[in-house]
Amino acid sequence: MRTSARHGRSRARRGAVWARAPFAFAGAVGLVAVAACGSGGSTSTRTSTSTSSRPAYCSDRTSLQNSVKGLTSLNASAGISGLESRAKKVQSSANRLANAAQSDFPRQSNALKSSITALENSVRALASNPSATNIGNVSKDAENVVTSARNLVNATSSKCS
Repeated sequence: MRTSARHGRSRARRGAVWARAPFAFAGAVGLVAVAACGSGGSTSTRTSTSTSSRPAYCSDRTSLQNSVKGLTSLNASAGISGLESRAKKVQSSANRLANAAQSDFPRQSNALKSSITALENSVRALASNPSATNIGNVSKDAENVVTSARNLVNATSSKCS
């Protein structure tokens, strides 16, 4: 009887951690969203400058900001699959920006790529083992993505204005 009570608590704890996992993932993605949209100002007001003299990654920068805006406008009815789908678009946009800006901003581009990879790995680990430790790892890795995305967006702003 004692074992089943302990087993029940263990299941309850696991259930509670698993129930928080989508919120941790959503929070991580939200942090990235805030960083990508909030940093470097709006590029839409800057598009009036000659685009022929601007590097190609400026459009990737705008795409990242737009994909983040799509993520922040996601409604609850989209569920976790909708969140994951939008998060993949943000990830894809961030990777495109990092690859395109690699030659001009190698340090910032590499940092963004590394932080995205780390976040992907921690989200995968969270999905397979929804523990408090893994939720913490997702949060930490999301903060690193925020920092590296902000750094790259800020670095490119001088060439994209």
